[in-house]
Amino acid sequence: MSKSALMVWGGWDGHEPKKCVDIFAPFLEKKGYEVEVSDDLNSYLDVDKLKELDLIVPVWTMGEIEKEQCQGLLEAVKSGTSIAGWHGGMGDSFRKSVDYQFMVGGQWVAHPGGVVDYEVNIKDREDPVTADLNDFKMCSEQYYMHVDPSNKVLATTTFSGKHGDADWIAGCEMPTVWKRMYGKGRVFYTSLGHVAADFEVPEARIIAERGMLWAARDVG
Repeated sequence: MSKSALMVWGGWDGHEPKKCVDIFAPFLEKKGYEVEVSDDLNSYLDVDKLKELDLIVPVWTMGEIEKEQCQGLLEAVKSGTSIAGWHGGMGDSFRKSVDYQFMVGGQWVAHPGGVVDYEVNIKDREDPVTADLNDFKMCSEQYYMHVDPSNKVLATTTFSGKHGDADWIAGCEMPTVWKRMYGKGRVFYTSLGHVAADFEVPEARIIAERGMLWAARDVG
């Protein structure tokens, strides 16, 4: 019996939500998922349907989510539906919804200097999401986030303080990849994924793919 996933995309085009869907929907299909793709936040209103899903992948940047839409999504995750995503679709979404941010476990607040060269440091090489991966380089936006201390952090990045007139954050180690629980639902997040090209970095793509599978209970 195949598993089911829902990908809901939209919001700011600069994060290339549809291009990212086009990267990961085929991956999930190859893994045996029936993938429904929607560009309507009303997809979160059918709570009974959401509760039958194995995985929700939100790909919606900024924007606003209505109370009923958010409640539907959070109720489904809390009841056991898994959710997984990346910066451009999950960590910079619905900036006015603290309930949504509580579920995600963090919220983007800054990217000093814009696109810069930085390093991602693997913190847990035993976890199924980051197993056998080494530290790697990115050339993209480096995200400063407000994060939940209950997250299980799998990878981090350290700010140099040399970019964006933010020298006071020099040496700050910031989570980039984490997983957590929200009620009975598994939540996975990676801040890697400003635009679709970021996933041309093999480690960034592997982390996102494994994170979705972990959330849906296909690994670990």
